[in-house]
Amino acid sequence: MRQFLFYQQRNPRAALRVSARQRFEYTLAVMRIAHPTRLFFAFALAFALFAASTQAQKPGKLLIYTIDVEGGQSTLLVSPTGASLLVDTGWPDNNGRDAERIQAAMKDAGITKIDHLLITHYHVDHVGGVPNLVQRVQIGEFLDHGPNREDSDITRHDYAAYLKAIAGHPRRIVHPGDTINVPGLSVLVLTADGEHIASVPGVTPEPNPYCAGEPHWTLDTTENPRSAGILVRYGKFRFLDLGDLTKAKEIPLVCPKNLIGHVDLYLVNHHGMNLSNSRAFVFAIHPRVAIMNNGAHKAGSPEAWETLHESPGLEALYMLHTAEGSDAAHNSAEALIAKPKGNPHDGYYFKVEASRNGSFSVTNTRTGQTKDYPHR
Repeated sequence: MRQFLFYQQRNPRAALRVSARQRFEYTLAVMRIAHPTRLFFAFALAFALFAASTQAQKPGKLLIYTIDVEGGQSTLLVSPTGASLLVDTGWPDNNGRDAERIQAAMKDAGITKIDHLLITHYHVDHVGGVPNLVQRVQIGEFLDHGPNREDSDITRHDYAAYLKAIAGHPRRIVHPGDTINVPGLSVLVLTADGEHIASVPGVTPEPNPYCAGEPHWTLDTTENPRSAGILVRYGKFRFLDLGDLTKAKEIPLVCPKNLIGHVDLYLVNHHGMNLSNSRAFVFAIHPRVAIMNNGAHKAGSPEAWETLHESPGLEALYMLHTAEGSDAAHNSAEALIAKPKGNPHDGYYFKVEASRNGSFSVTNTRTGQTKDYPHR
């Protein structure tokens, strides 16, 4: 028993592959050779292990953590098989703050390594945390859109720091149409390096009535429109994360026809900036729930908030922070905010648990409250 408990502590997810019945039978075997005065304790321990294991396994759930990296991005996905995909790593330095927050989410998910790390683009709030993270966490492979395309010293610096940090690790450049092998999930690359997918398997493109009223948007020359973006499918559940994709690159995904279809959960493009989240795009993807990874003083613009809030079929708009540059009318209710203005504590995040039938829940770790969204 002592050996089993040690194995469970060192390998929590692997230990879950030992069935509850096997745990129970192993403990009974120990009981047969135990001193009579210890039988009651051993039986109680066996029952506790049986109950704990049946709770911890939670079969059939996709876990998504939208980690608070103070206005950057870091999103952790863990499939029901225990396979993991991390999208971006937040900021550098701050005594490893963002790496610690990623590790906290990993601990909650019961994993000790990252199988795939996708860097959407090379802005510091997305790629800056890589050097800190690789010192703490084993990472299977790094995925990105290829060379930096932005003509700025700071982005060149951050790209160079990324390349230095991942030297000697497996790296793969992704293109639209590529897949990321996360057992239990379908992960499809929709955008990368300024290009987008021509079609999504299983989706019939339909005319988008909102295209006619959409202005022409000028393409910016930063790394943002180069963002590598993904569509994650788990049964009927669909999650969309396009990094910091801007309006000029959003529109071709949905106009004149919507290539993506509807989604259940939308990680709001570009932290809720008005450079992204065009009306024709947001209305076309028709999210049930949106999560905005804004900072207290970064993004969360009133224009983007209104577009999301008015989106047909939207049931909730969650925000990692109160957007302190906006008024109360352009912030969600406090129950839907991980860190409201004035709260002294940091690091709260949203945890999503999704089922194959399309139902899911969102937990605000600040309040401990969970909202269920039944399948439709």
